[in-house]
Amino acid sequence: MEDREIVALYFSRDEDAVGETSRKYGARLRGISRDIVEDGPTAEECENDTYLEAWNRIPPHDPSDYLFPFLARIVRNLSLDACRTRNRLKRRAVVVELSAELEACIPAPDDAACRTEYEELGRAVSRYLASLSTDRQTVFVRRYWYLDSVEAIARRTGSTVGKVKMSLYRTRKGLREFLEKEGYEL
Repeated sequence: MEDREIVALYFSRDEDAVGETSRKYGARLRGISRDIVEDGPTAEECENDTYLEAWNRIPPHDPSDYLFPFLARIVRNLSLDACRTRNRLKRRAVVVELSAELEACIPAPDDAACRTEYEELGRAVSRYLASLSTDRQTVFVRRYWYLDSVEAIARRTGSTVGKVKMSLYRTRKGLREFLEKEGYEL
């Protein structure tokens, strides 16, 4: 079933929307969650919570043109929340490590007044990523969105660990330079 048809089911409050979403994207959503929480039952719980969250957000949102990214963001946030809730120290250390890697590139907003600037920053980062090769985009997104380990990215891309590390280093350095040119103080 096409995404527009699935979203139309949500808008008509048809319970088949959840089943169709699960059939089309369930395995991928569960995979995203499992990579973050490292626990099958918790990943399934996050997947199911994603469907509930989608049910509550559609309407008013209409993610017809970006249904999977819409769902992926929800499951990712729910999975990160599950990690925090369960005090999974090993995974939390990875999230802290990844945050520290990007901290030198991306300023973190401290309060609600920074929300507009934060959204502009997000658009700037997207512009930078769009300027990269597909390979470098993949490595960056797998590391900082999906929280994949460097080793997992190397296996996925058929690269060496050293090449992935160098790609990440150069991408972070390029991002920092790009953001400075855009007027961000880092």
